[in-house]
Amino acid sequence: MLSFFKGKKNKNQEKKVEGIALTEPEIKTIQPSPIANKEGAAQGWTARLKQGLAKSSNKLNEGFKDILIRRKLDSQTIEDIEELLIASDMGASIASSITSQLAKDKFEKDISSDDVKAYIAEKIRAILQPVAKPLVINTQNHPHVLLVCGVNGSGKTTTIGKLAKEWQDSGKKVMLAACDTFRAAAIEQLEVWAERSGCAFIKGELHSDPASVAYTAFEQAKAQNIDILIIDTAGRLQNKKNLMEQLSKVVRVIKKADEKVPHDTIIVLDATTGQNANSQVKIFKEVVDITGIIITKLDGTAKGGVLVSLAGQFGLPIHAIGVGESAADLRPFQARDFANNLLGID
Repeated sequence: MLSFFKGKKNKNQEKKVEGIALTEPEIKTIQPSPIANKEGAAQGWTARLKQGLAKSSNKLNEGFKDILIRRKLDSQTIEDIEELLIASDMGASIASSITSQLAKDKFEKDISSDDVKAYIAEKIRAILQPVAKPLVINTQNHPHVLLVCGVNGSGKTTTIGKLAKEWQDSGKKVMLAACDTFRAAAIEQLEVWAERSGCAFIKGELHSDPASVAYTAFEQAKAQNIDILIIDTAGRLQNKKNLMEQLSKVVRVIKKADEKVPHDTIIVLDATTGQNANSQVKIFKEVVDITGIIITKLDGTAKGGVLVSLAGQFGLPIHAIGVGESAADLRPFQARDFANNLLGID
């Protein structure tokens, strides 16, 4: 059985943290408890990645099949390849750069379709390699604080649950803080992940101040000697000014407890949104200090090329990618594996 701790309930009283008013939340903590949730033996990550990127690679390969009907690369073929890369959501700038290099190195030379794909895959790998960085937890921090943000439907809460399970299973003490206080379903979803993973869990009352819940969670995490605190924020559209300001407030308030937190601020992006992911990163970066990216739902789209576009435009670390629903379907990002599977190269 899970044990529960209920903090003091005070709906009316407000406290202030260096001038910022916080409504005292009602806190419920689920203490860590082992949960029998062994997922069945799954196919290896390489096979899952290949399967997950199938829609994107099939789109590219069908395009190459139609374009590369001549062995020599002429001007029209180069132009068609550029349009194909743009249509795959790599962005006009990246597509132009790759095809310009292709023209410079291979123009009017005999070249097979496989040679073209291998060439482009290598150029993509070179773009992605500098941003392929794992999410590193500093064990000197107690707790190491991750703030996770993103728009509605990006897979943010599920991603948090997968990360929590991975770290909890590896022996870390993890706490999840439900700071999306506006949707009961979001709180319940995160609580399910906490129960599955055996993580500590903190939530406030529905419609309570998210910044207050985040602040209290940090204090609780320190008291319980938690290794990793993951703060789940409300999914919000990047063009909603008041909601973005609320996210900024969460950061301001927890910095009152420790100016070094959050140690990481991760944006979770849905690959199916294509080029809109770029605008999401741009707007969120103006509000909070985004330190890294996780891409989800690559298995549900032919727009996998957006990851290349993001790398080229922002240069932010891409920590992990998701190609399915299970915890095993979220893994650290590897540039070469991604580039080869995007181009359908075994």
